[in-house]
Amino acid sequence: MPGFNGLGLLSCVGPFAIDMYLPAMPRIGDDLGTSVAAMQGTITAYFLAFGVAQLFYGPWADQAGRKPPLYAGLAIFLLGTLICAFAPSIGWLMAGRFVQGLGGAAVMVVPRAIIRDMATGHQATRLMAAIMLVISVSPMLAPLAGAGVMAVAGWRWIFGALALAALLSLMMIRFVLTETLPAAQRQRFDLADTLRGAQRLLTDRGFMALTFLGGFAMASFFVFIASGPFVYTEAFGLSPTGFSLAFAVNAIGFFAASQLAAGLGQRFGAGAVVRVAVLGFCASTVLLALLGVFGFASLAVVMAGLFIANGFLGLVIPTVMVLALEEHGDIAGLASSLGGTLQMLAGGVMIAATAPFFDGTALPMLGAIALCGVIALALSRLMRGQAAAA
Repeated sequence: MPGFNGLGLLSCVGPFAIDMYLPAMPRIGDDLGTSVAAMQGTITAYFLAFGVAQLFYGPWADQAGRKPPLYAGLAIFLLGTLICAFAPSIGWLMAGRFVQGLGGAAVMVVPRAIIRDMATGHQATRLMAAIMLVISVSPMLAPLAGAGVMAVAGWRWIFGALALAALLSLMMIRFVLTETLPAAQRQRFDLADTLRGAQRLLTDRGFMALTFLGGFAMASFFVFIASGPFVYTEAFGLSPTGFSLAFAVNAIGFFAASQLAAGLGQRFGAGAVVRVAVLGFCASTVLLALLGVFGFASLAVVMAGLFIANGFLGLVIPTVMVLALEEHGDIAGLASSLGGTLQMLAGGVMIAATAPFFDGTALPMLGAIALCGVIALALSRLMRGQAAAA
């Protein structure tokens, strides 16, 4: 499909903005004279802005086409990145991350709508899995790239590299990505229609269950992202490069399983795949948390447990994204943006709820991830209708 490869590469910008500076978080905290909780707050600021901004990009994409919101979002992301690069204090860094999130939201919500423009059903799941393949590669490469940049030029140049990525993405939109929403199918923005569409989505039990199921599944990633750099370096004594390698190993399970999602969904039904995978995710994360309670959460155990859990998530996340939009093709942009907002807010809430319990050990992180698994399992029981039977 024309421009699809460009879409996949574009989707890397947001994940790289999250993952590339993770190895540098302890160093940044030392340089700026701030606490672990404040550094975790830079993650929360990004996710909250990322979530709220999606409410605007979706309706805009339905009205003006898919490309204009991408241009605007990347320009805002570039501004936030430059603020981060020159931040003299933790307050400025948090503000820069917030602005980054406002812009980065565009490259999350608009690609989902583009996929919905191009395909539905199992083909859409296959396309979504291909995007997730590109996104899941970033946790393997971004922290290593960040550690390499930090070793050679210092942590501020990590944001310099992200600024360059934003510029290249703008060129890719201009010259590679094709517009997928014809002018005849665009919807004039109308506040009343938007509110009716939002009400339709918010009162759709299947949409809300699938959205929050995916949200709490992704929230387990967010908890790890906020706590992992400190747990792996302080509790397990890894260097920034060592953390990056461990982080990459944890991503491989997701990377591999996501490529099986479409085939398994076609063979057994997407709803059945989601229910079984969520059960596996919940069981593996609860077991890992219990191992932590009884003092068996060594580095090898944590890495193995997260590898297995992320494998189950590789089946869950691309499938629920497609199922949530399946019955709402006429408002795909709004559905994508509202769903993305709710999911990011769930992740931000989980990070904020976990931060006060951080004690330098792995247990609070593992407990929060297990809680995400339990909530996702409960939400999977609320699937019904086409989603359950798909």
